Amino acid sequence: MKITAIKTRVVNAEMRNWVFVKVETDQPGLFGWGEATLEWKTRAVAGAIEDLAPLLIGRDPRDIEQALRAMLRQSFWRLGAIGMSAISGIELALWDIAGKARGEPVWRLLGGKVRDRVGVYTHLGMGDMKAVYESADGGTLIERAEEVVAKGYRAMKVLIVPYTHYHAPQAELARVTRQAEALRAAVGDDIEIMVDFHGRPASASAALAYVEALAPMRPMFVEEPVRPDDFAGLAWIANRTSTPLATGERLVERSEFAALLAAGGVAIVQPDICHCGGLLEAKRIAAMAETAGVGVAPHNPLGPIAGAAALHFAVSTPNHVIQEEMTGAVPWYFDVVQGPIERVDGYWQVPDAPGLGIEVDEAECARHPFQQEVIHTQNAVLADGTIVDW
Repeated sequence: MKITAIKTRVVNAEMRNWVFVKVETDQPGLFGWGEATLEWKTRAVAGAIEDLAPLLIGRDPRDIEQALRAMLRQSFWRLGAIGMSAISGIELALWDIAGKARGEPVWRLLGGKVRDRVGVYTHLGMGDMKAVYESADGGTLIERAEEVVAKGYRAMKVLIVPYTHYHAPQAELARVTRQAEALRAAVGDDIEIMVDFHGRPASASAALAYVEALAPMRPMFVEEPVRPDDFAGLAWIANRTSTPLATGERLVERSEFAALLAAGGVAIVQPDICHCGGLLEAKRIAAMAETAGVGVAPHNPLGPIAGAAALHFAVSTPNHVIQEEMTGAVPWYFDVVQGPIERVDGYWQVPDAPGLGIEVDEAECARHPFQQEVIHTQNAVLADGTIVDW
């Protein structure tokens, strides 16, 4: 069996462009699908996939480890987020082929089942970017949180920490505390709440102030309280709070996760399977985290193929804690990709179809061609004109 072609299909999902990757083989009807979505980098990722393809054409797609090494070792230059996302999309498609060729779901090839269902969470608006990033008003926050609970979710993530810099203003701290207490009162103690900081605080001291403001809500974890590369700052905060800290969505190489775990302070790592190199690398990162007594909750606000890959990872990974998902991102989410995701009582069910268990409707994909995404980051400006982290 040999790889004969690697192609991309871009699908605009309003808030972002999904980048689907198709790997074709010389076996009639046997091909695999992966996803390499990277916000605001769509054309760059598609180009990187095209650049990587010659390294794999003619190889056996089932030799996934060897294919991964070829892309990582023979690219010469460090690949960064764009190149690693391209690799990830191709690697996922290879697993899809391997599972189909053996008639087994991918999770079984990854070591088999370690749980009977997978806990998941979503965002306010179930993926609507305006709901996620523009819910500063207390009333809107509660209304959207109640909608999530009504949809059957048992956990949600909110972003209520404001654009900030090196100092956390008292008025903003008071607002965050009020919102956190109101949110907990509205949804009750049976619902887990996570708070995404998006790395907005420029200093660990400002981040700690917001962590303390959120403490009465008892969050499951706070995410990216400082910049993703500020491992020392994260450890400093962890030594001063009992609130669990999570990070990792913007780390793309295993060595970065090794450094993060060595620094201490993180309770949950959040690799993105579509950015860190694919399933093999994500499993290795999870194993390192397990050795350090750390859980894993993969980042995944992406498309339906990414969701399917995350499901197979979760089913087969012992220290998996909870899975981010956005199946409500667009009304036609399950039209472009018919897949194995089935949510019952706030949990994804274990799939049994071969490969990733997906069928991509390429005609439906074509109805949603590439469009420039909304540049939400342009709002990350303080009153004095200072540009800060989004």
